[in-house]
Amino acid sequence: MLSIACKKIFGTIALLFFISALLVSCKKDGAGIENLAKDSAWLYTQELYLWNQNLPSRFDARSYNDPNAVMVALRAYSTEPGFTGAVDRWSFAATKKEWDDISSGISGDFGLGIFFNAANDLRVSYVEPASPAGQAGIQRSWRFTSINGNTTIDTSASNIARIANAIQNSNTGTFIFHRPDNTDTTITLTAAIYQEEPVLLDSIYNVGGNKVGYLVYNSFLGSISTMKSRFNTLFSKFSSAGVSDMIVDLRYNGGGYVELQNELANYLVPSAGNSGVMLKEEFNGKYSSVYDTTINYAKKGALNLSRIFFITTKNTASASELLINSLKPYMDVKLVGRASHGKPVGFFPLSAGSWYVFPVSFRSVNKNGEGNYFNGLQPDATVSDGLDKNWGDTEENCLASALHYISSGSFSRISGREQQDMLIEPGNVKLGARKFRGAVDKRLLEK
Repeated sequence: MLSIACKKIFGTIALLFFISALLVSCKKDGAGIENLAKDSAWLYTQELYLWNQNLPSRFDARSYNDPNAVMVALRAYSTEPGFTGAVDRWSFAATKKEWDDISSGISGDFGLGIFFNAANDLRVSYVEPASPAGQAGIQRSWRFTSINGNTTIDTSASNIARIANAIQNSNTGTFIFHRPDNTDTTITLTAAIYQEEPVLLDSIYNVGGNKVGYLVYNSFLGSISTMKSRFNTLFSKFSSAGVSDMIVDLRYNGGGYVELQNELANYLVPSAGNSGVMLKEEFNGKYSSVYDTTINYAKKGALNLSRIFFITTKNTASASELLINSLKPYMDVKLVGRASHGKPVGFFPLSAGSWYVFPVSFRSVNKNGEGNYFNGLQPDATVSDGLDKNWGDTEENCLASALHYISSGSFSRISGREQQDMLIEPGNVKLGARKFRGAVDKRLLEK
């Protein structure tokens, strides 16, 4: 079924590629090429957008600044039964250079994530090992006390903008950190190109005589072949150690390639799920009868779990949510943390001149037809992100809650901080906005 669907959909999209290339070849001036890229974005969306039946008959794509502005404007037509307003927050366009860097896991910044732990408490949420921050020894849980000499660090709109610019968009910066041992350190960083590391930690814990595997997986992007080899090594280690429970930490994983989601799911699904339906991709009404695709499990590795724990936050999106949803019909799935982002849809990269455009093109459902979680996957235990602890610290809120369930059969009671989390959430949403969120079907680029 997959091969037939691929041939048909790639035939249609190949025709669109040809039209786009032909249009671009007819114009040599930059403005003309840019306008035709905008036209191509509209053309692709008319054909492949999941909600294309809602699109207007006329749309002036050339009135927008660039193809990305076109895609953002078209999101408004994504109405879905049971939801108020547009549900599409993700259709976008990027230059081919931008997308090549994003998709291959190449970044050119300081290499650290940031979130507020409280209104005046900005923490390092994660560090890329090969980045300038990683090479400087900065670690998750370190607290910022000064940013380029400015000690005013809070969640006001003006300060959020300043902080984001200083840490995420600058070439150099000097920061003072307060470390867990109550010492301060001053570090100057210079942005540099580095390769992102999807696996930030893997550990095995002994809990009540049971071996518990813990995997912090931060992205489904990067080299697919390299990550497949890495999965094989990781899960050989877990199975050799006799792991009987797994905690997969996806709290900052915004998604990526569906192919890597499929690979990880095949290692996590119990043996009884082999050959069962993993997921179904459903296209718009114009193409659903011939393009809808079913992917089945092909069990890998010797790990045979009956339950699994996922750590999630609002930053857990798309391919990460697809993984969770795909496993639910086959095992006891527990979510710890916060509701996930809510992106049950995906897209293809479609060439438009010097751009790729990404109109949401399919929704994903599991074996039982469950999907449409636009409000996010809800946690079994609502727990705040323990930003004051490093990865793997068994006292970190989310990890501690999952380990407590494994040892006792119930989640630990973490002191409530609902009101505090609500106050800092708008600022954290802005600080996390630059992270890619998507489920990308890469098959098109391989044709």
